[in-house]
Amino acid sequence: MTKKEEFIEIYRRNIKREGALPLLDYLENHSDFFESPASTRFHLSYEGGLAEHSVNVYQCLKAYLERERVKELYGLTASEETVAIIGLLHDVCKTNCYKKSFRNVKDEKGQWQKVPAYEFDDPMPYGHGEKSVYIIGGFMRLSREEAFAIRYHMGFAGSEDPRNVGDSFRLFPLAFALSTADMEATYFLENKK
Repeated sequence: MTKKEEFIEIYRRNIKREGALPLLDYLENHSDFFESPASTRFHLSYEGGLAEHSVNVYQCLKAYLERERVKELYGLTASEETVAIIGLLHDVCKTNCYKKSFRNVKDEKGQWQKVPAYEFDDPMPYGHGEKSVYIIGGFMRLSREEAFAIRYHMGFAGSEDPRNVGDSFRLFPLAFALSTADMEATYFLENKK
């Protein structure tokens, strides 16, 4: 099963709210979501990387929320639909932003070689997490906790005011859980050198 097929299967199985099918249609047929890389150079910087990253974050988030300590001590729970929405859709802001290009790198002999690469060119510069919330909101309604989780999924690695990040994590613990899952996927699953 490809990552696109896995993404769609998880999405269709779990996300049932009004607007879910038009959003999936947008991702499949009116955007480059399933062809996009997850980044320009740092993790999954190849075609289909964004869908792979989204599935990885979903799986990491599910595993985090299944931890005994998270459930019993922190009392953190979320519906299967919420987990699928925030895990799979946190980075829809990256659709239609990556353009194929080339960059120069030295080969093992020290000679410069032109290699395929991606450039980031955002036609709708509305931020990162807030842009994902905005795009999703055009199709379906998010709960406040879902919106905050997606908005602050970059955690302290983003360009947000650290006080806002900390306050959001305190008020909406699911934002911390998603940020943790995103970092786990990015730095442990996807950034193997």
